[in-house]
Amino acid sequence: MPALRSPEDLLAVELKGIRSAEQQLSRVLPRLMKKTSSDRLKEMLEQRREQGAELMDEIDEALEELQLSKGRAKNLAAEGLIEDINMHLEEADDERLADPLLIGAMQKVEHYCIAAWGTAKALGTLLEREGVVRTMERVLEEGKAFDQEMTKLAEEEVNPRMLEDGEAEEKEGEESSSSGSRTGKRRAKSRR
Repeated sequence: MPALRSPEDLLAVELKGIRSAEQQLSRVLPRLMKKTSSDRLKEMLEQRREQGAELMDEIDEALEELQLSKGRAKNLAAEGLIEDINMHLEEADDERLADPLLIGAMQKVEHYCIAAWGTAKALGTLLEREGVVRTMERVLEEGKAFDQEMTKLAEEEVNPRMLEDGEAEEKEGEESSSSGSRTGKRRAKSRR
């Protein structure tokens, strides 16, 4: 990585990092959509993928305006957050946990993105890069709204369903074990 010598270099690093994060996320979102049972969560992830594609195009334009290449550096923070999503989904033995895990992990990614977008917006403002500022303001609004929608989805649908399914399985388990013990008692009586 070349040395950072100016505020413009710092803005370029931020924009390239955001682009890399969005690119990594765009590759993993289709796989994550297949792992969710919530139709609303699938819709939200698809919407987020589309917003990311639009953002990458706008960052490409901003980098061109700054006369910089897109760069090849991988955003290691985003890579770690995405790896964390995959690891936790693989570790979940109970499929009821997939949607809550996915929402929590996506919110972590979104919070990282919100921080990066805010940094890029501040640098764009300082350097009077109105295109960057407009783009970052828009994605900040979208990101914050997405985060709030994810929280609402978790609280109103996904998390309660996780508990309801677990309670139903517990009751089934209790009923089958109690009916099994009654059957065993009947068999013991008939043998006498």
